[in-house]
Amino acid sequence: MPKKIIATDKAAQPGGPYSQAVVAGDFVYLAGACPVHPDGTWIRDDFEAAARLAFTNLAAVAEAAGASLSQAVRVGVYLRDFSDFPKMNEIYTEFLGTENLPARTTLPVALEGFQIEIDAVLYTGA
Repeated sequence: MPKKIIATDKAAQPGGPYSQAVVAGDFVYLAGACPVHPDGTWIRDDFEAAARLAFTNLAAVAEAAGASLSQAVRVGVYLRDFSDFPKMNEIYTEFLGTENLPARTTLPVALEGFQIEIDAVLYTGA
């Protein structure tokens, strides 16, 4: 089965040569979502707003693929400042709930000019 490229104008556009998401079989691979509005403006200094926007972008791309974040089997969260981890966890549950949670990795990384990036893999099969 060939892969299907997903693109939507309801989320931030890719910042480089990659797709917002790729569907391969029963899996949807969501590229890293950052705190960028669809019009290209960034949230840079308000972690809570930035995290909500990154998760909102991720959810919009999932929806464009015909899926939802409730189908996530793996999530990667990348934080510029690991002291934001507790606040990220609060916001994470707003988007992914508290039950049937995906596997997750959260790492501190040297993000330049923004505070959070999130990627995910969704399973849409039975």
